[in-house]
Amino acid sequence: MTKPAKKIPSFKNEVEERKFWESHDSSEFLDWTQAKQVALPNLKPTTKTISLRLPQHLLDSIKAAANSRDVPYQSLIKVWLQEKLQTH
Repeated sequence: MTKPAKKIPSFKNEVEERKFWESHDSSEFLDWTQAKQVALPNLKPTTKTISLRLPQHLLDSIKAAANSRDVPYQSLIKVWLQEKLQTH
């Protein structure tokens, strides 16, 4: 038998709520066994901007390949990198 969950207090603002959850275990307030998995298809993974120096001829070749596929060249680079990682 599980013990009843504690009542979640009311918060004046998000800062107060964040401070509360930083110091309390949510399992005391929520029954996570009743949680349901959800899909969030519109979420995009966090990206990080990097600087990458490529020889001009290589960049020109990548842009030409992207143009022939009608995709942005940076997207094509990401696809190629992902494919290469999956093979290793």
